Amino acid sequence: MAEELSKLTGLLYEIGLLKRYKRTGWLVAGVRDPESIADHSFRTAIIASVITALEGGNPERAAFMSLFHDTQETRITDIPYIGKRYLKAAPNEEVTADQMRGVPESVAEMVSGAVREYEEKASLEAVCARDADKLECLIQAIEYREQGHQNVQPWIDSSLAALKTASAKRLADEALGTGSLEWMTHILNGD
Repeated sequence: MAEELSKLTGLLYEIGLLKRYKRTGWLVAGVRDPESIADHSFRTAIIASVITALEGGNPERAAFMSLFHDTQETRITDIPYIGKRYLKAAPNEEVTADQMRGVPESVAEMVSGAVREYEEKASLEAVCARDADKLECLIQAIEYREQGHQNVQPWIDSSLAALKTASAKRLADEALGTGSLEWMTHILNGD
């Protein structure tokens, strides 16, 4: 048990790297200090729960999968799409299996199961979680565009094209027609 706790503690430290690792694709768009992978995963989990509730699924399961959807990037980093054209990363399930080696079986199965379900896209919750990943990218691109980064349109276009659920598509359309601080203006105006 002491060995398992040591491995589990190491995993928790490893996951902490996601707070420091940046989403590298934005560097191509000229964003000097992009959000971290952890920042992305947090909002993705929130969006996944919202989309899944709207679609009639289990929001908690979708949010849970979203929390683990990029944890493999502690080992393979965030490879931008253009880099994936030339680099062949190990499948996420394989990286997760390595990460889970030696941790308590209940934890290993919990995490591996979430990653496997997400990657297989077989459940409504997995489809919603994947939509959330794309919708979060789209929203982030809008925010970066508002901050003066003009080269983000390819991220908006590819994210929009990848959406599968009606709820995610409706939310994307609304985000595209709404400023990122419009919500605050409504509050200040008493709406």
